[in-house]
Amino acid sequence: MRKFAAHYIITGTGKVLTKGVITLTDQGVIVDITDTNGDLEESAGVEFYSGVITPGFVNAHCHLELSHLGNAFPENSGLAAFLKNVAENRYADENRMVDEARKADAELWRNGTVAVGDVSNTNKTFGIKSKSKIIYHTFIEALGFSPQRAEKAFALARQCFEEANELELIASIVPHAPYSISKELFDKITDFAAGNSSILSMHSQESAAEDDLFRSGNGDIFQHLSENLKLDLSDFQPTGNSALKSVIGWLPEKNNLLLVHNIQTTLKDIDLIGQTRSLDRTWFVICPGSNLFIENLLPDIDLFRKKKLQICLGTDSLSSNRKLSILEEMKTLQIHFPAIPLSELVIWATRNGAEALAMDSWAGTIEIGKRPGINLITGMDLQELRLKPESKVKRLI
Repeated sequence: MRKFAAHYIITGTGKVLTKGVITLTDQGVIVDITDTNGDLEESAGVEFYSGVITPGFVNAHCHLELSHLGNAFPENSGLAAFLKNVAENRYADENRMVDEARKADAELWRNGTVAVGDVSNTNKTFGIKSKSKIIYHTFIEALGFSPQRAEKAFALARQCFEEANELELIASIVPHAPYSISKELFDKITDFAAGNSSILSMHSQESAAEDDLFRSGNGDIFQHLSENLKLDLSDFQPTGNSALKSVIGWLPEKNNLLLVHNIQTTLKDIDLIGQTRSLDRTWFVICPGSNLFIENLLPDIDLFRKKKLQICLGTDSLSSNRKLSILEEMKTLQIHFPAIPLSELVIWATRNGAEALAMDSWAGTIEIGKRPGINLITGMDLQELRLKPESKVKRLI
C-alpha cells in the first residue's frame, strides 16, 4: 500500500480535497480516500507532496504515426497548406517512423498520460501501442472523397482493424473529416460502427475552408483536393450548408462520437448536433496547441461552457505541436480563458476523455476501485489554485 497527500487533490469528479489522503495498492488501485478538511496530521507512511494531485491524463486526440514530422512545418500556414505538407511528407523511412513514434509514446507516458485516442492510417504504430504502458483506443481513419474509391478505402481500413484486433488493441473504423469522405464511404463506416457499437471520431470544423467547400464548391480545401491531391471532383455537389450540417446526419446516433478541433463551431452548430443526436453521446475535443499552430485560432470555449458541452483535451501530433503534453494544453487554455477554474480543466483532461473513450471504469477520476494513475502538478500558484508557466507534471503512479 502507498498513501499520497498533497496541498490539494483534484479528483476529476468535481470535488477538490484540501490535504486529503489517497491509499492505493501496489498495482495502483485506489482503496481509500480520506477528506481531512485541511487538517492533516503527521502519519507514518503518508507521502506528502507540495502541489496538486490529479488523476492520470487522457489525451483524446493524437496521431502517433506522424511523430517523425516534428518541427517540419511552418506555423500559421492554414489547414489546406498543412494538409499539403502532411501528404507530401508523411511517408518516410519505416524505421525512422517507428523510432520517432516510440519516443512519442514514451513522452506521453512521462507527461502523465494513461490513455490516448490515437489516429492511425496505417499499422506502423500497432506494435508500439500493443506493448505500451498507455492504453490506446486506435481510430483507424478511412480516406476517400471519390465515390469510386469507397470500396477500396474501406477494405484498407478493415484490414488495419483486423490487424489491430490480432494484437488485442481497442480499435474503431472512423471517417477522417467531411472533406475527405464520400457519402458512399460514410455509409460503409456508419454500418460497421452501428453493427459493432464502436466509438467514432472525426475532425470537424477545423477551418473556415471546410465550409467554403460545402457551401460554394471553392476555397483552399477545394484547391488542395483538386490541385495537390489531383482528385476528380466532378461528382461533388456543394450542399449550400456548412461541412458539419452536410454530414452530421450520416453518422449513427447511438454511438459515442468525438468531434475534434471545433474552431468554427457556433451556437447554430451546437443546436444542430443536439437535434441530430444526443449531446450526452457527443464529446468536443479541443487541441489548443495544434489549433494555434495551424490556424492561429481557438474554439469558442466560453460558448461551449455556457452550453455545458462535454469537452476533452488532445495534443494532436508533433507535426502540429511542440509537445505531447496535456498539461501544456491546460496552460494554454488558462492563458486565453483565465476564468476557467483548474478543477474544470482537470475534468476536461481526465474524466471527460475517459468517458468518451469508454475507459471510465478504471480511468479519469480518483475514486475507490479505480486505477487512474496519479499525477502531481508542481510549480503552481497554490493560493489561487492556478497553473504557472513553469508548472510541471510528475507521474507518481
